Order: sequence, then structure tokens, then C-alpha cells
Amino acid sequence: MLNFKQSLTIAAGVAGAFAFGATNVSADTTNAVNASTDYVVQSGDTLNKLSSKFNVTVDSIVNNNNITDANLIVVGQHLSFAEKAKTVETNNQPAVAQPVAPAAPVQAPVQQQQAAAPVQQAPVAVAKTQTTTTSTGSESSALSSLIARESSGNVNATNGQYYGIGQLSPQARAQYGGNSTDYNDQLNAMKSYISARYGSAENAWAHSQSNGWY
Repeated sequence: MLNFKQSLTIAAGVAGAFAFGATNVSADTTNAVNASTDYVVQSGDTLNKLSSKFNVTVDSIVNNNNITDANLIVVGQHLSFAEKAKTVETNNQPAVAQPVAPAAPVQAPVQQQQAAAPVQQAPVAVAKTQTTTTSTGSESSALSSLIARESSGNVNATNGQYYGIGQLSPQARAQYGGNSTDYNDQLNAMKSYISARYGSAENAWAHSQSNGWY
């Protein structure tokens, strides 16, 4: 027979086990939610790659994380994809049937006593317009690829006389800037150099892939 003191000890132990289990479940659930909406930027990441990986748009990532330059993300930066989780939750809601307006009654055609003479209209010349799509996404991807190859986004990266995220030479830095350790300063100098020499980041990336440098 268990005495009264032993019974109280066993009951307290059982209650503690239940409380510990409930706390772990709550913590695991919270961690799972946070893990699904938080991502740490790795070397070689671009917003285009992340948008494909997490099935969200580049604009959504930019807006959710207050990113001022869509061409610039830094290794170690935390990005949130909370909007994606919200969208999935909304899509899982059962569809609500929308009321359908009744079709308008069809009226029989009214016969005219006299047929109206056909009216000839002068042909209207339609100008063909060509829509030019911008390659903003491709430019951003090419620029990010160049930065990843040259410096992995390290503003202090050096290779002999070459320096910064774009590994610009002293002559290029003297002309376009980028001598500081400010990321945006180096990025703008890199863009100016690419624009002057190659015309676009896509052309510079193609040259780098062919020759190993740009």
C-alpha cells in the first residue's frame, strides 16, 4: 500500500511530465513556423534564385524585407517569406460559391420594313506596336553572379591590385570610385564600369564565363 506522501510524489511527477511534453510541442510548433518563413542568405544566392526556390515573386521578397535595392542581398542576411505562408493558408480555405446572375431574356429580332443601306467606312490603318520587355530580372541575376564569382559579396576582398565586391583595378576605381568599404559605393562603381565597358551586366557575365574574368 502506498502512503499518502508517496501518492502525492507520483502525481506531481506525472503532472510535470505532461507539462514538459506540452511545452516541447509548443516550442517545436513555433520553431517549425519560424523555419518555414526565415532564410539566411548564402553565397551565390540571388533574389531570382530564392523566388524560384520558395515559389514567391521577387517583388514580394523585396516588400516583405524592406529591401531598397533588388540587386543587392548580403551573405548572412535574414529574409522572411511570411507572405508565402499567409497565401498558402488562404488558398486552403474552401471556395465559396458566388451567386450567378440570371441570363437576360433573348428578344426576337424586329423586322424592319425597309432595309437600311450599308454604310461604307473608310479602312482604319492600325499601326503595329512592338512591346519591348525589359530584362531587369536577367540583369540583376547576371550582376549577382559576377559579385558571387569575384568576391562572394565581401567588400574587403582583395586579389593583388584588385579590390572590393567587383574586384576593380586601381585604374577603374580611380575613374568610377569604389575605394571605400561601403557596399553601395562599390556596387555603383562596379555598375558604372560594366556599363562603360560591356553595356550590360549580361554581356559582362557572358565574357566572364568565357574568359574567367570581366
